[in-house]
Amino acid sequence: MVDERFHMVNGRSGHFLHGLKIVALFILALLFLLPFYVIFRNAFSSSEAFVASDWQWLPDNLDFSVLRDLFSDTDLNLSGAMLHSAVQAVGQTVLTVVVSFMAGYGLARFRNKAATVVLRLTVLTLMVPTTVTFVPSFIMTTRFGWIDSYRGLIIPMMFSAFATYLFRQSLLEFPKELEEASHLDGANPWTTMWRIVVPNSKGIIAAVSTITFIGAWNSFLWPLLVARDNTMTVQLTLSRFMTSQGVKYSELFAGALVAIVPVVIIFLVLQRYLVQGLETSGMD
Repeated sequence: MVDERFHMVNGRSGHFLHGLKIVALFILALLFLLPFYVIFRNAFSSSEAFVASDWQWLPDNLDFSVLRDLFSDTDLNLSGAMLHSAVQAVGQTVLTVVVSFMAGYGLARFRNKAATVVLRLTVLTLMVPTTVTFVPSFIMTTRFGWIDSYRGLIIPMMFSAFATYLFRQSLLEFPKELEEASHLDGANPWTTMWRIVVPNSKGIIAAVSTITFIGAWNSFLWPLLVARDNTMTVQLTLSRFMTSQGVKYSELFAGALVAIVPVVIIFLVLQRYLVQGLETSGMD
């Protein structure tokens, strides 16, 4: 009798905790979606709605012609800006993944004093704000003649200490038996990395690719320094709606709505790889 009551109480408490978790996750999901709702609402709201004293939950000017006007504006050239951002984001992602994976693989496999020093210096750079390196990077970019070019946008930003550390932590858990079997077949470390390790590290590669792509697409300060008319990114284009004369709120939020679409698609497609990669990187 006592055991039945004990199990009944435990069952009720378990259901209560499960329901509490669902409620908490629902609230967190609403908080996560709140910025997207605000962007959508403001993108199709009139200027009067922004200064109104009462908050309107639904847009008062649900007219999708504002999006057509954004792309038809030749002075704005939003489609060209999105193309430039896509080239920058994809190029930076590919180079960052390749360079950081090779660095992480070397730090994970070649365990000696030199590798330890390099690892500590790499981790130390994570404590340095990225903006601190903008001045020397800009000087070198200028001397190389890379201003207003994809090389200037991509190459100075292609190395990531964070990505290197993630790869290193993940590769520490990689089964060495597969690499040893490859060595017995006569493969050198370079061949082993590309033919054995890389194909079996899709999770962490997809995770790093997602993080890098989102960061590159949303970058503003570095493109602000080196981008000009030929490489104007979408983030710089959106800033043109904010001037000393005022802010064009509807156009700004409509442009932001268009700009987040590629990022949302990439995240939705690769989200399971993102979780899987972070779980196997020793960062959980």
